[in-house]
Amino acid sequence: MFQKFREGWVRPALFFGNNPISLAGGAITSASGVTMIGYWLVEVFGRPNDNPYLGIIFFLLLPAVFIAGLLLIPVGVFVRRRALQKAGLIPAQFPKIDLNDRIFRHGLDIVLVATIVNLLVVAMASYRGAAYMDSPQFCGQSCHVMHPEYTAYKISAHSHVDCVECHIGSGASSYFAAKVNGTKQLIEVSIDRYPTPIPSPVTSLRPARVICEGCHTPARFVGEKLLVKSSFADDEKNTETQTVVVLHLGGQDSLSHLTGIHGVHLGHIEYVATDSTRTTIPWVQRQNADGSQTVYATAAGANGPPQGERRVMDCIDCHNRAAHTFVTAEDAINRAMADGAISPDLPWVHKQGLELLKANYATEDEARVKIPEQLAAFYRSQHPDVMATKAALVKSAGDELVTLYSQNVFPFMKVTWGTHPNHIGHMSYPGCFRCHDGDHAAKNGTAITQDCAACHNLLAVDEPKPKVLSDLGIQ
Repeated sequence: MFQKFREGWVRPALFFGNNPISLAGGAITSASGVTMIGYWLVEVFGRPNDNPYLGIIFFLLLPAVFIAGLLLIPVGVFVRRRALQKAGLIPAQFPKIDLNDRIFRHGLDIVLVATIVNLLVVAMASYRGAAYMDSPQFCGQSCHVMHPEYTAYKISAHSHVDCVECHIGSGASSYFAAKVNGTKQLIEVSIDRYPTPIPSPVTSLRPARVICEGCHTPARFVGEKLLVKSSFADDEKNTETQTVVVLHLGGQDSLSHLTGIHGVHLGHIEYVATDSTRTTIPWVQRQNADGSQTVYATAAGANGPPQGERRVMDCIDCHNRAAHTFVTAEDAINRAMADGAISPDLPWVHKQGLELLKANYATEDEARVKIPEQLAAFYRSQHPDVMATKAALVKSAGDELVTLYSQNVFPFMKVTWGTHPNHIGHMSYPGCFRCHDGDHAAKNGTAITQDCAACHNLLAVDEPKPKVLSDLGIQ
């Protein structure tokens, strides 16, 4: 058997493999393989590099070059065999292989070891390539059009969760579908036909029971949550007021009662949205505890479900920007001032800062230059005493305004304040009022409640130093 294998396969392979194409393939494979192994060793024992383009080179392009080099070897064998066959120069008996020849044996050992190493390199490269394509760096940094989403992701509560955990399902079919969709997006970017901004919501996102409930338990009884929100006025002293709210998050209590915001929405609820952002909802159907159904509709949905997207309500319908939240300019500056990142001691800083945030800038780079410059110019001309005594606070405020702008506004992708609505709450966007507006009524005359106390109790509304916070020992 060994004799037949040697004469029928090994001899012809060595004979036909002695050609420029196969030798070039071997050289390419060796060079790319050594380079990849070297980079992996540096990555393991040295300092990791976060440059996404290095990942593309070493985890995607070089493995492709490595495999292409391997493929060139049989291609060269085939080409030479075909050329010799046409010329009638194929020998009747291929050159003998003398295993007693020490040099030949060493060469054969090298080929065997190289084959094993190549298999290991291909396996490792395949694994590392797949793992790299599933990393947040690849998703957010390699493709510049994802810059807004990646920026919001890095400062979100879900920044420790990989993108693929939500955007790609488990199994080969989900992985294949995601890569096909990614290829389509790559083509769109290559021919400059990608949408600006990136459409939201993602209609292909899997249900929340598959995504969110892998970490969160929606039926868990949370009970009440105290929320304190600070606001600053557009006056010289940046007068601070606070709103104190007790949210009835609820859930499923120990007696299996469904209460509060989460509990009420745990039932089977379907709705129809007639716009792409799921803001306009004229028709809602709820399944009651006894199995019956109640339909609540506005005038637009009075005659049955209108044309539009029909969905079973889940977490994403309210928490629609869970990992990619963009805030309003007002919320951004109020939070920064409440945290002390922008000092409220600077006169008129809320009014001036808000104007600078909402101004039009052609690029992010222009905003980074003009925002701190114009804030400093305002204090130099209007309040020179402030510039003389609090120049460091002015600089810090300017830097923070730049940060707030760069986290929420991206001119090249046409993302600005309010581009992506957040459906939590109802102050900046319709949110809860998409359904709880008093206009969604059933045939029996009942309507989806608009009672504020159903979701929260207002303990203080825009009060300076609310007494309730002192009573609680918070302020």
